[in-house]
Amino acid sequence: MCGIVGIVGASPVAEQIVESLRRLEYRGYDSAGVATLENGRLTRVRAEGKLKNLAAKLQEHPLKGAVGIGHTRWATHGRPTENNAHPHATDRVAVVHNGIIENFRELREELTARGHVFKTETDTEVVAHLVTDEMQKGHSARDAVAAALPRLRGAFALAFIFNGEPDLLIGARQGAPLAVGWGEGEMYLGSDALALAPFTNTITYLDDGDWVVLTPKGAQFFDASGLPARRAKVQTQASAFLVDKGNHRHFMAKEIHEQPEVVGRTLAHYLDMSSGAVRLPFELPFDPKTLTRITISACGTAYYAGLIAKYWFERYARLPVEIDVASEFRYRDAPMVDGGLMIVVSQSGETADTLAALRYAKEQGQHILSVVNVQTSTIARESDVVAATLAGPEIGVASTKAFTCQLAVLACLAVGFGSARGALDATREAELVADLISMPGLMAEAFKREPQIEALARDLAKAKDVLYLGRGTNYPLALEGALKLKEISYIHAEGYAAGELKHGPIALIDEAMPVIVLAPFDAVFEKTVSNMQEVAARGGKIVLIGDARAKHESAVPFFATIAMPDMAPDFAAIPYAVPVQMLAYHTAVVMGKDVDQPRNLAKSVTVE
Repeated sequence: MCGIVGIVGASPVAEQIVESLRRLEYRGYDSAGVATLENGRLTRVRAEGKLKNLAAKLQEHPLKGAVGIGHTRWATHGRPTENNAHPHATDRVAVVHNGIIENFRELREELTARGHVFKTETDTEVVAHLVTDEMQKGHSARDAVAAALPRLRGAFALAFIFNGEPDLLIGARQGAPLAVGWGEGEMYLGSDALALAPFTNTITYLDDGDWVVLTPKGAQFFDASGLPARRAKVQTQASAFLVDKGNHRHFMAKEIHEQPEVVGRTLAHYLDMSSGAVRLPFELPFDPKTLTRITISACGTAYYAGLIAKYWFERYARLPVEIDVASEFRYRDAPMVDGGLMIVVSQSGETADTLAALRYAKEQGQHILSVVNVQTSTIARESDVVAATLAGPEIGVASTKAFTCQLAVLACLAVGFGSARGALDATREAELVADLISMPGLMAEAFKREPQIEALARDLAKAKDVLYLGRGTNYPLALEGALKLKEISYIHAEGYAAGELKHGPIALIDEAMPVIVLAPFDAVFEKTVSNMQEVAARGGKIVLIGDARAKHESAVPFFATIAMPDMAPDFAAIPYAVPVQMLAYHTAVVMGKDVDQPRNLAKSVTVE
């Protein structure tokens, strides 16, 4: 999603703001801008496209103000043009905004009737005019913001600077993340701690509904009712992470190759590897024995992680699982048993639909367990229990290491619940834990297939449509594989349960159609073979991702095979994610696509 940076200090801030915005490029964006106060007057520079375009314009027209705001925009209302880029301004105020103002049309009509003239297609411009309208009534900048905020509906983070106020920066948060950074004679605002890491590791997170007044001397916090509030300072480690590509061409490649390490780190957090048991690093506020159902909700790749986990919870914990994409779950008035468990999964911990699903479940009396990569996120803070993934910052927009770390956490939870409920005895638990411990090594082994995958990608890049098939936990992985290919190569791809092939998708099969089959030698392998034979009979180009026995036993002509190491089938979806990701990555690279920042996508989706 969009990124916000604000600084109020004693020296020119534009260059600092641009450098900080570079740390937010992973969120995805299509334009950028900076505004500062020079001699008390608002001045701004904006540019369509990437930050290099903004930096070039700032070289020609430098901004010298000591208070400023900057923004990377992902278009929601209005095209990605310079005119629609943030900051938006009137003669009184400049504002940057993440999220969506849902009632902007009615506010715009009201303000237009009072003589305000709008120059953009955005919802954000209405915020600048609304605050200006309050200032025209004689309110101070602080009071004008306080009067305007209750009139805004939607999810938003806002940062304001004001004409004639060289020592004032105001931020507000409703549903979208915003953090304050503490410095010496300088204060900061940012979308997350990563943006503020170059300046400080002392952070205060705004609660939902909060707004804050910043001067070079400090910060005053107010809650949604406008009353003064106290918010804690926390020390973050964001600055410890090196946000660079290392020896890799793209962040996505680096993050794919980090998976053995980060999955191993995550597993070590949840497993007692010496005793062969799950040891959850937190106390559960419920007894797993009393659960009758689990509800899982998430979006995108995180949803597919939850869909794989459904198989594990039902198989190992003997718990029925209801799972839905958060954008559907939040609106269907689902009945929930009091005292039940809702598991929400989100890389960022700020996904708007998932957060809304969490809040609905909480209203329905559910315990909330969140699987998130950002432990200071809104979802984490509103959960009863946080099951952290230890993936580290994920910069590539298309999720890779966050996905496999989510799988690692969910697998540990499923086995742990199974043990606690008596569905698994100690021997079986130890076997499953041993399988999990082997996952990082198997993922590392999968990287040895990369030259073969890169060669295969050159053929896949010529396809217009691709089909992914799988059974069991490999069915959701087929969905994820298709999503990855769509996200970064823009090739149309679909994932299907292999048994559904004959119920429609088989009509698509011809000699030009690559069909990628995820088929380890497991209990349903013979069924998958019959589906591959159906594809072969129609001339489809079968790409098998499977182990040596699967290749030998299938007796099907393959266009190509990616031979995975032998492994127990229980958690095969974790290492099998590696070739799926690499195939999408190398296909996109061959096609010359922007792998780390694919078009129209954002990393942290804080709007519906």
